[in-house]
This record gives sequence, C-alpha cells and structure tokens, in this order.
Amino acid sequence: MERGYMLLLVVLIIAIGRGEGQLVENFYSSSCPNVEGIVRQAVSTKFRQTFTTIPATLRLFFHDCFVTGCDASTMVSSPNGDAEKDAPDNLSLAGDGFDTVVKAKQAVEAACPKVVSCADILALAARDVVVLAGGPSFNVELGRRDGMVSQASLVKGNLPEPDFNLSQLNAMFARNNLNQIDMIALSGAHTLGFSHCNRFAKRLYSFSSSSPVDPSLDAEYAQQLMNACPRNVDPSIAIDMDPVTSRTFDNVYFQNLVSGKGLFTSDEVLFSDPASQPTVNDFAKNSGNFNGAFATAMRKLGRVGVKTGSQGRIRTDCTVINS
Repeated sequence: MERGYMLLLVVLIIAIGRGEGQLVENFYSSSCPNVEGIVRQAVSTKFRQTFTTIPATLRLFFHDCFVTGCDASTMVSSPNGDAEKDAPDNLSLAGDGFDTVVKAKQAVEAACPKVVSCADILALAARDVVVLAGGPSFNVELGRRDGMVSQASLVKGNLPEPDFNLSQLNAMFARNNLNQIDMIALSGAHTLGFSHCNRFAKRLYSFSSSSPVDPSLDAEYAQQLMNACPRNVDPSIAIDMDPVTSRTFDNVYFQNLVSGKGLFTSDEVLFSDPASQPTVNDFAKNSGNFNGAFATAMRKLGRVGVKTGSQGRIRTDCTVINS
C-alpha cells in the first residue's frame, strides 16, 4: 500500500513539474460562470473593427506559450523596453492581438474582479478567433495563472525561425510536448495573416550561388512575391501567408504547400521532406482531419508551462506584472 502511494506521489510531482494535467474546462463555473461568453463578445466586437484581430490574437497565443509557458508574459509592457514583447522575434506581433486581450480582460474584470487570469483570457480568445475565421471550435481548458517574469532575453531560441528544417521544427516542438503531427497542424495557422518581406526575401534573391530563387517555389508564385517585395524593399511591407484564402481558416495552406506556394522554408519543408509529406497530403485532401488535429494541438499547446495553484498571480491589468 505504501509503495503504491509513493508511486502515485512521484507521478503527481512529475506532472506538476511539467505544468500538465492541472487545467479543467469548467474551472470558473462558480467564480465566473459567464467568462466564455464575455470573452467571446469582446473578441467579436474587436473583430468587427479589424480582421487583423484574428491572426494577431492566434499568433500572440503561440508566441506566449513557447517562451515561458502559457502565462500571458508576452502581454507585459516595460518602460525599459526589455519585456518579452520587446524581443526582436516579437516586434512583428500586431497590436490588435494585445488590444483584443486587454479589452476582453476589462470586460471580465467588470463582471468578475480579480478572478480570471490574462493567460486564460488569451487562451479563450485564441479559440474564438479561429471560430470567427471559419475554423473548428474546441473546449478550452482553464485554470492558468499569470507569470511573474517577462524578459526579452528569454525569447531568443524559443520560437521557430522561417528557415528551419523539419528536424529543427520537431526538436523545438518536442521540447513543448508537441509531436510532429501537432507541429504540422499548428503550422496550418499560416492560412491566416501576413508576414513582412524580410522574413522570406532570402528565398527570392540569395537562396544559393547556383540559384538565387529557391527552386522549391512555384515559379509564378515566386514572381508574385518579387513583384510585391522587390530587392531592398521596405521591410515593413506585409504579404499574405496564404495567397489564396488569407481571411478564412481552412486547409488551403496545405494545398498551397503541395503546389510550391509555401511562403517560408519552414512551410515548404513540411511537403518536401518525405517524413512529413504524407501528413501534408492528408490535410490538403481532408479538411476534417486537419481541423481535428488542429483542435487537439491547440489544447496541447495551451498546457505548455502553465502556472496553477499557488504559482503566478491573477493580474488585473494584463500589461503590468504587479497589477
């Protein structure tokens, strides 16, 4: 009996250390029963103001979870310019994502003061924008607390780069308990939103000594990109990551990969590498399979490095650590 108790204790300690298994779907059923409706309304209102709400909020959630866990540390502002959001890899995060969470938090605070974390509001908002864009709905596990640390220095090396190969992508996602199918499904979020020219210009003008243009790019698509992003262009110019249905959450991203129309090397490698190609082909042909895998991956992403219980705090202002 004692041995069994000790084994259970060890399992619980390991689970707590990884920040897993502590979230539940009905966490606020007594303390803030209407939280999901309040967040959904705030997100919908913001979406009616600008479509950028959708890709900006979804990307913000991913960037937040991959650095110090899903703890809303990316939301924090610093007067010294040294918070997570100030890191070079986060400077392209659109302000509409931050504003969406801030507005939703204000609405929640009005109904349930000092109860719901910014981290949970961001997780709910990420689900809601997917649904608004025509993507799958899924239940969001809740109970996160907000992080107490937000440092720009912690970001480097924790987010995928646009020139990553499959091994590099898999290694980074595996560190966050996400497998290759999860990684490919989450990459499908590139069906929404945009990127700046400097993130993929190498594929157009300096890919290799023998071929300045990446030969894996469809020739017509490459010319489209060069027209939009001439050499030495203003790096602030933005290009849709999905050239076909950039405002709809669908599986066209994967169809684009099959056609040589992946914007980043890290996109196109998912099709060009034999180890991941079957999954891309499956998602390209079957939107249901993609939607199911994406919903599963988003729930797993939402468990990364979470703070619960006595860890972290509930911020009243998402932009201030000690609020």
